[in-house]
Amino acid sequence: MEFQTEKQLIRDYYTALDSSDPDSIGNILDQFVSSEYLWRGFHPFNQQVGPKAVSEQFWKPLRQSLTSFQRRIDVFMAGGNQIDDFKSVWVTSMGHLVGLFDEPWLGIPATGKMAFLRYCEFNRVEDGKITETAMFFDIPHLMIQAGLCPFPQQTASHLVQPGPATHDGLLFDVQNPSEGEDTLTAINNMINDIKTWTGGRTEPLEVELARSWNDDMIWWGPAGIGATCTIERYARQHSGPFRATFKDRQFNGHLCKIAEGKYGGFFGWPNLTLTPTGPYMGIETQSMPVDMRVIDIYRRDGDKLAENWIFIDFLHFWIQLGVDILKQAIPGAVR
Repeated sequence: MEFQTEKQLIRDYYTALDSSDPDSIGNILDQFVSSEYLWRGFHPFNQQVGPKAVSEQFWKPLRQSLTSFQRRIDVFMAGGNQIDDFKSVWVTSMGHLVGLFDEPWLGIPATGKMAFLRYCEFNRVEDGKITETAMFFDIPHLMIQAGLCPFPQQTASHLVQPGPATHDGLLFDVQNPSEGEDTLTAINNMINDIKTWTGGRTEPLEVELARSWNDDMIWWGPAGIGATCTIERYARQHSGPFRATFKDRQFNGHLCKIAEGKYGGFFGWPNLTLTPTGPYMGIETQSMPVDMRVIDIYRRDGDKLAENWIFIDFLHFWIQLGVDILKQAIPGAVR
């Protein structure tokens, strides 16, 4: 499949949605999404059903806050979903939603300045309509831009994160299917390798990572962890501390996993269930199983992975542990 019809639908949807005024968003969603539309987003939005709910709960308030709205896309791709034997088609975009932060959102104070909401969105397209969406976005990073401190500690460095180093992530045209197959193979090799870290493997972490990653890899993590580069520094600034902090890690599977060209990614709801063994991100935890909702986007270089953009719903993660990041950082914020 070439996925051109599905890609064009999403491009038309973005053009209409991004150029509309907030009061017209409901009409745009009625045009492009199905009546039983299922939308999954980060806390406090979580799961919404139907175009009206998504418009009223998420899009309209956001667009009232971010004026002079623009969408800056860094990765755009489509593919058959490996999870259902490639029966469904999904279109994915990743980048930033940009605007002037002129009105408070979720209690986050407006700055009157430019703000960047880092996002990634998976859209399932069926019979000319969007029937399902996973839209993950980095709310803590927006909080940081507004001068708040949602987390006391980061092991790496969080910035406004750029797109691919190769500047070739916008796959609007037809791609060579074999390239997507190679990317999916690289992603699956990495997933299968990382699953073994609870199984008693004793080799150094860097040796394991080198099987799946190029040495100069970049890991673009969310606010609260941050970005890091090279296998050695990634092991020190994220992978090692993460593995040392959590036990009883359970992989719950993905709802969608696609690849096209040299790009691919997946999301779960939730991807992982794991138990903290001590403080994480500078915050005390409880010894109890908690879920992680995650999106990963990858760029392949050769037969290994070169870049990885990560979206983790840390507001939801911490709510399960009795810590309301929004409420603590912004008294009176919407939960």
